[in-house]
Amino acid sequence: MVGEGTRAVRAGLPEPVKHEPTLPGPVFAAHFHLPGDPTGPYAYGRDENPTWTHLERAVGELEAPGRKVETLVFASGMAAISAALFSQVGAGDIVVLPNDGYQVLPLVREQLTAYGVEVRTAPTAGNAQLDVLEGAKLLWIETPSNPGLDVCDVRAMVTAAHAQGTLVAVDNTLSTPLGQRPLELGADLSVASDTKGLTGHGDILIGHVTGSDPQLMAAVRRWRKIVGAIPGPMEAWLAHRSLATLHLRNDRQTANALAVAEALRGHNGVSGLRYPGLPDDPSHKIASEQMRRYGSVLSFTLPSRARAEAFLRSLSLVEDATSFGGVRSTAERRGRWGGDAVPEGFIRFSAGAEDTDDLVADVLRALSDTAGD
Repeated sequence: MVGEGTRAVRAGLPEPVKHEPTLPGPVFAAHFHLPGDPTGPYAYGRDENPTWTHLERAVGELEAPGRKVETLVFASGMAAISAALFSQVGAGDIVVLPNDGYQVLPLVREQLTAYGVEVRTAPTAGNAQLDVLEGAKLLWIETPSNPGLDVCDVRAMVTAAHAQGTLVAVDNTLSTPLGQRPLELGADLSVASDTKGLTGHGDILIGHVTGSDPQLMAAVRRWRKIVGAIPGPMEAWLAHRSLATLHLRNDRQTANALAVAEALRGHNGVSGLRYPGLPDDPSHKIASEQMRRYGSVLSFTLPSRARAEAFLRSLSLVEDATSFGGVRSTAERRGRWGGDAVPEGFIRFSAGAEDTDDLVADVLRALSDTAGD
């Protein structure tokens, strides 16, 4: 089996044809020639598109090398999350969500409840969701959690869930398949917002769901068709193009995140530093057993809202933006949105692909310049 860098570069490419491009351009089509019975793969643009097919094969190869899986791409990460959840549960079912996960999950909870689904929540750390798992139809895991960066033991969670017939879906956005492979850890579905680290350039919205059970994936596919949550062909093509540098980006971003975390450790005015790659981080032990890379995101807290905002203004190489996982470093005062149980001075920092020394120097300079604020 080839290495993951080679796989990322080659994933999903069609067999070579003389005079044809190695990665075919985007196919813009609402309908396709369809004489006779509709027996071919492409009939109507809401159902299938050749550009999606190449991307879906590529992501599947990264999610589960050597295994037969199916991947479906969506217009955004939230479209993928919604499809994975709403395609599998109905009125009377029980769903267990993390209470410290992605900020939009409370809105998902409201909608599930409106549909007659019972929703239970618990923190990610300590596998606490298992305490409320009894009778659940589906367990939703987000590890590392966003923005707190807690980690749960996916293998242990899956074992307990499957023992009582509960499905397990893992939001793998923070890790990407090069950092963690939920299906290899036993999960039924791996879901991600590929707007973030997988595509890594901050220029498209896209997401995916991958699974190995044909029945589960048929339900996800049906949901996509019903709601029309499909990516445009240009977005799908750009996403596939971006995969070729995934391993390079991941390696540099992970190294940069660790370097920034190490520089912040013990720094005056910085508290609550979290990064799973730090040996003394509460999540490090479990993360090291199930993750191959610790990701680009770290978090820490400055003494006040004013100090945090002054720090962000003082940064030169880091953009104040709400996304993460891109080649350009970003950071934000997470509390500005409300909804996350974090202090006013809490910073979520996403390390990009800048030179490590430059990035660390910029962060330390900004901290120094704002020390008196």
